[in-house]
Amino acid sequence: MQQVSLAFFMILLTFIAYLAMSKLYKRYSYSFFIPVLTATTIIIIILSLLQIPYESYMVGGQWISSFLGPSVVALAYPLYRQRRFLLDHLLPIAGGVLVGAVSGMVSVALLAKLFGVKHSLALSLIPKSLTTPVAIDVANELGGNASLAVVGVMIAGIFGAIAAPTIFKLLRVHSPLGRGIALGSASHAVGTAKAAEYGELTFSMSSVTMALSAIIGSILGPIVVWMFHI
Repeated sequence: MQQVSLAFFMILLTFIAYLAMSKLYKRYSYSFFIPVLTATTIIIIILSLLQIPYESYMVGGQWISSFLGPSVVALAYPLYRQRRFLLDHLLPIAGGVLVGAVSGMVSVALLAKLFGVKHSLALSLIPKSLTTPVAIDVANELGGNASLAVVGVMIAGIFGAIAAPTIFKLLRVHSPLGRGIALGSASHAVGTAKAAEYGELTFSMSSVTMALSAIIGSILGPIVVWMFHI
């Protein structure tokens, strides 16, 4: 009974923090106010003040995490709505996804070799641009640490969502296709949530890019590790 109560409290804490930060973001639409960043920060502060260990939080947090997979599958609906556009622009979409996936993984491998990053950490960060459920599986397959992979995924997603508006403005990226591919390939689900602010078409492009990046990334990961002898 105590475990059930603890799980309920942690789930409730997460939902309240996220809803509160979503309202804040809607009122003050600054990039660094994105709910995934602010809500996470608030939860960390609360857990630290109350001295609640991570394991206790995950009694309820694991139930939220279990919905990550189904939520990715649910993105099939906007893809279906935009299926004609996707078919008409299949070549640039496929090219953009391939470039995004390759550059995301190769850049990590190059920086790891350049700065002498530890073997386990490098393997954990290789799938940083993939959506969390896939990144965890890829990291485990490569011999990395799943927890570090999640941290890498969160950093990549949050940084990409915050930096995207400025980058789009500087590089004059206005097309839904370009914005969607950029956000989906670099910042996975967090980027896709940001893409929804630019309209359904951008959201659909980001969704399909995220899904294709997960497929390509799971194949490309071992190849990059082999090529760079990480």
